[in-house]
Amino acid sequence: MAIINRIGEFAHDMTAWRRHLHMHPELSLDCHDTAAFVVARLKEFGVDEIHEGIAQSGVVALIHGQGDGPVTGLRADMDALPIEETTGVDYASTIPGKMHACGHDGHTTMLLGAARYLAETRKFRGTAALIFQPAEETVGGARIMVEEGIMDRFGIEEVYALHTDPFTEAGVFNTCPGPIMAAVDDFEITITGKGGHGAFPHTTLDPVPCGLAIGQALQTIPSRNADPRLPLVVSLTIVQTGSATNVIPETMRLAGTVRSFDADLRDMVERRFAEIVAGQAASYGVTAKLDYIRNYPATINHADQTAFAVKVASEIAGATNVISDRSPEMGAEDFSYMLEARPGSYLMLGQGIGPSCHHPAFNFNDDVAPIGASFFARLIETRHGV
Repeated sequence: MAIINRIGEFAHDMTAWRRHLHMHPELSLDCHDTAAFVVARLKEFGVDEIHEGIAQSGVVALIHGQGDGPVTGLRADMDALPIEETTGVDYASTIPGKMHACGHDGHTTMLLGAARYLAETRKFRGTAALIFQPAEETVGGARIMVEEGIMDRFGIEEVYALHTDPFTEAGVFNTCPGPIMAAVDDFEITITGKGGHGAFPHTTLDPVPCGLAIGQALQTIPSRNADPRLPLVVSLTIVQTGSATNVIPETMRLAGTVRSFDADLRDMVERRFAEIVAGQAASYGVTAKLDYIRNYPATINHADQTAFAVKVASEIAGATNVISDRSPEMGAEDFSYMLEARPGSYLMLGQGIGPSCHHPAFNFNDDVAPIGASFFARLIETRHGV
């Protein structure tokens, strides 16, 4: 393991930063205290420019190297989750019902560590653009930052990100060219009939048979409409109706999620949802309203930038600790918007096997923060060589 020596020297500071952030989680776009902590550290480090208030609480900091050169973006997400923490650590969340259960406190810390080193050493040309982003878990802070023009405003040419991985041994990087995380769409179906007494079904229009039929029919989309060589998940996760055994309900609600990688497949799925819901409603004589919501697109790594990132990761962790052909997963990530705007790559960094992200017992492993910071720093030094 070739952690940069200077970063190793202040690893204890990184642990303190991370644990402070862990104790003070914030949700969605409301990451103002987190951003203030980030800005205070960046000012201490002597970065050249700090731009605040992007996507409400996002921050972009610029560190200029020795002379002209490329501009590379490094992104860390800052927001937490609405989960009650059960880790039992002495630096657990101080905010009831909120916790850093996805490692974003660690991501922010790794980027801060890289910022401190790069601002001290300046052993690169051009500019490092450090992107501290809110709302990865909710409304897509990456999308908002892109829409607010950060790529053009700061001249960002390529962009990279790291995410902690609790399913991989500590210090092992993994990524792949092409799709690495899925597109995510959500759906909600409201079926309306005519309620009444359970003993007199002929006087009602029962929405339940229609809802059951819709739920079954939706599963024919991946099994009969989709090319079986293309990954697709259709998950019906919410079924709500009824209040008593002798009452036929007036309405029934179905909701769930769809995950895919292929853009044409995504279009087909939305079309089939509309056809199935309308057709089943007509056949059962009820009405049905479909809300099909397109969320994050697939996270698609660019081949050249991923090969470069793998090379840098190999220098930090050793070639045997870098997996360059990991399988794509059906989770989603709003860094996809940044990769649509600019070429780049998204990598995972193992933190050791433990509770999964979004679990109330999850906790970022502070030991891997200097590894991630060294990766970010070396990526800048390598791409921007003096």
